[in-house]
Amino acid sequence: MQKMISRMLPFLVIAAFFLSGCAQESGKTASAVKPAAVTQKKVTGPVYKGRVVGKSNKAKTISIEVGKGSKAKTMMVKFDENTDGIEHATKGHGVIVSYEKQGKDIYAKSIKPKLAKMPKGVSTVTTAELTVMIDGSEDFVLVDSRPAHRYGTGHLPGAISIPVCEMQELLGLLPKDPNRKLVFYCGGPT
Repeated sequence: MQKMISRMLPFLVIAAFFLSGCAQESGKTASAVKPAAVTQKKVTGPVYKGRVVGKSNKAKTISIEVGKGSKAKTMMVKFDENTDGIEHATKGHGVIVSYEKQGKDIYAKSIKPKLAKMPKGVSTVTTAELTVMIDGSEDFVLVDSRPAHRYGTGHLPGAISIPVCEMQELLGLLPKDPNRKLVFYCGGPT
C-alpha cells in the first residue's frame, strides 16, 4: 500500500495544485466549453509570484501573498486599464505579477497564471492526444478531479469522479496496477 501511495504522490501533488482553480464552487452551470489555451511568456523585470488573497475592483488593487510560512508577506499592487491579464487575478489562484513603480505606488503591468510544474516522471497530454486515447483502445484510467456536482453536469466519456477534496478517501477507486496509465483533468489550466 505504501509503495502504491509513493507512486501516486506525483499525481496527488498535481491534484493539490488543482485546488485553487478547479475545486472552487461556482454559481455557473458547467457546459461543454472549449478551454482557452494559456501560454506562458517569459516575464521580465520585477515580479511577485504568489497567491491572490484579495481583489478590489472599486479600489483597483490586488493583494498577493508572496513567500512561505513565517516569511510570507501580503503585497498590495494597483491595476489600471493598461494592466494585461487582469482576468487571472482571481482569489485563491497562483499568479505571476510583473510590476513597475510609479511614484510611491506599485502598478501591475501584467498578470499571468502561475501554472503547476509537473513532477519528474509525469507528463502532459494534449486535448488531441486525449481524444485519440478515448476514441481508441488504449488502456488507461481517466479521472475527473473537479467537484462532484461539476462531474454530474457533464464529463469526458469514461471518466471517473475523484474530486480533489475527496482524493485521499477515494484512492481505492484507482487501479491497483502501478504501471497503468492515469490521466487527470480539471476545469482550469495546469
